[in-house]
Amino acid sequence: MEVEMNEETLKSAGAELLPDGRRGLRIHGWEIESLHGSILNSLALQQWEEKLQTSHLPEMVFGDNALVLKHLSSDTKIHFNAFDALMGWKQEGLPPVEVPAAAQWKFRSKPSQQVILDYDYTFTTPYCGSEVISRDEEKQGADADLDRETSLRWENCEERIDLAALSLKEHILFYDEVVLYEDELADNGVSLLTVKVRVMPSSWFLLLRFWLRVDGVLMRLRDTRVYCVFGKGETPTVLRESCWREATIQSLSAKGYPMDSAVYSDPSGISQRLPVIKQTTQKLKIPQKS
Repeated sequence: MEVEMNEETLKSAGAELLPDGRRGLRIHGWEIESLHGSILNSLALQQWEEKLQTSHLPEMVFGDNALVLKHLSSDTKIHFNAFDALMGWKQEGLPPVEVPAAAQWKFRSKPSQQVILDYDYTFTTPYCGSEVISRDEEKQGADADLDRETSLRWENCEERIDLAALSLKEHILFYDEVVLYEDELADNGVSLLTVKVRVMPSSWFLLLRFWLRVDGVLMRLRDTRVYCVFGKGETPTVLRESCWREATIQSLSAKGYPMDSAVYSDPSGISQRLPVIKQTTQKLKIPQKS
């Protein structure tokens, strides 16, 4: 989905494209940028394995890909990247999914090694994004001994993302999809983490989605939606909704749904068939700069 806005449309919305060929825009005090690169090479892959203390990583890790949303006046940065997502996978440490054909699967281990499925080979992650207040080195001065980044805290809330407002017809000033990692589970399914963003004159909205299909066995969908409405002179509030869904193919079959995995290639089309196992709503108030 390519979105190309002319300068007049962007200007009327109070937006401008990022300079120097960067992909994204500035709007109402936010800088929103998507970064795209190639998959990790063997040296970078080895470095990531050492940092994550694992010998297993997805087939395709896009280590340079990211989505970054920065609130300029407060230096608050909300970003999405593969490394932090895989850190979440490592920390959650789910048991491996039981699959009859798993003994024959060949993963990314060296040919001389025996494959022992004693780890979560689906790379399921609880990751819902990273956020920090970043301090510019040039601005630190006397505070140079302070950490350059400070984590932010989300608060649980009852507010919900206004889906009606999102459904209104507005110009899409910027849209992009960023793949963070992908694995085809040795042709036995798919494990995929992506983040999509769209920016309108009134707000920005993004969807971080982890999608897992283990053919004939399991489907798992972990969606995180993040939404911010542009205010006038107000401290911005960011809402984040996370919804985890999961079902075995056997349980879906018992409800009359087909067993054929080809039917389940698009998670959007079957998400409502999967029961919710966890749901949270949180908000982040962007701090005013001291």
